[in-house]
Amino acid sequence: MNDDEVAKWLKARAIPLNGLKPGAGTADLASFRVALDGVRVVGLGEATHGTREFFLIRHRLLEFLVEELGFTTLAVEASASASRAVDDYVQGGSGDPGEALAGLGFWTLHTVEMLAVVEWLRDHNRTASRKVRFVGIDPQHPAASLDALRAYLGDDAPGLLDPLASLAAKRLGVGPPLDRRIEADARRVEDFLAGVSVPDEAPAHARIVCQSADLASRPLRHPDPAQTVSVARDRYLADNVDLLLADPDAKVALWAHNGHVMAGSHSGGSVPTMGLHLRQRYGEAYYALGVLFGAGRFRARRPRFGKVDPATPPVAFRVPFVRRPTIVEARLATAHPGDHVIDLRSGPRPEAVARWLGEPLHMRGYGAVARRFTYKLSYMPTVLAEHFDGIAFVPETTASTPL
Repeated sequence: MNDDEVAKWLKARAIPLNGLKPGAGTADLASFRVALDGVRVVGLGEATHGTREFFLIRHRLLEFLVEELGFTTLAVEASASASRAVDDYVQGGSGDPGEALAGLGFWTLHTVEMLAVVEWLRDHNRTASRKVRFVGIDPQHPAASLDALRAYLGDDAPGLLDPLASLAAKRLGVGPPLDRRIEADARRVEDFLAGVSVPDEAPAHARIVCQSADLASRPLRHPDPAQTVSVARDRYLADNVDLLLADPDAKVALWAHNGHVMAGSHSGGSVPTMGLHLRQRYGEAYYALGVLFGAGRFRARRPRFGKVDPATPPVAFRVPFVRRPTIVEARLATAHPGDHVIDLRSGPRPEAVARWLGEPLHMRGYGAVARRFTYKLSYMPTVLAEHFDGIAFVPETTASTPL
């Protein structure tokens, strides 16, 4: 491979950013507009859930998408049930936004940086002709939906909802799966609501509970990958984005991990990602932007004896820069010394570039958990031409700031 040709191509396509501070304007992203022509969903990824700069760069990209391209919704890898409290706040409602973020059920979003995004949305919506929505798309943590359904169902609530009580406190990956009968119990609620007069919100809450019951009763691992939590979860994430796009004027900025926004499969190719579902359904109207870093700190939970205690707070990890040619970040660092975005989808590709984009590579990837002694060796495989339409790169990062 002609390394110089790849480096030259990346450098020519890099869109340098004038810092990561939100509110600095969108002029530096103007040339990125062409890459997003005709796009209705932009997946904004992250290599870790606990990196301050990933919140900042996606905040800046959100400002660009909303102010310049008319995006209408921020959809987040967060509780579809609990996110309604956050949306109420950004629409101008009362309440404590910090408490609303805590209610999402994910420590990863209970940060100073996420609070700044919420406050920006609220401020934007004060004068916007069309207010931007905040929507969770993850079926996990359905307690708010169970509470809402109890109010809608009245005297019928105990018989229908008591069998679902264990869903409120269930955490995926913690303890054994629930009995599969709980999914049938959740379907009974949906069927009951179909035959009575209730507000539109009631069937939506019932759908979330059904999805949650399905996930909570699936194993993490199974000889048939189609039976696992991961397969169903990514499909539900995509299904819930579908619901947002039922409005023909809707355009969605989608925040999730790189492993969800990429248009491929993970876990050895057995789990189609949310991004792959969206690519199959919307074609090039879906744009997958991976967000990567060169070196620095991030927060994650550390397992003890192979298990994660949800009550244990996350800790800071640090990874060094790696210069191996098969590591995507090593290539990106040659394109521009600072923060930048690169569109991989459009324009000509010299033969050497096409080969590089089409070959198996690796990139950093951490979820909510990182192992103490092996985390520096943690990478996710990728074929850039298949998985991502663009990349945002931050050379040096720091850990996100807990509220």
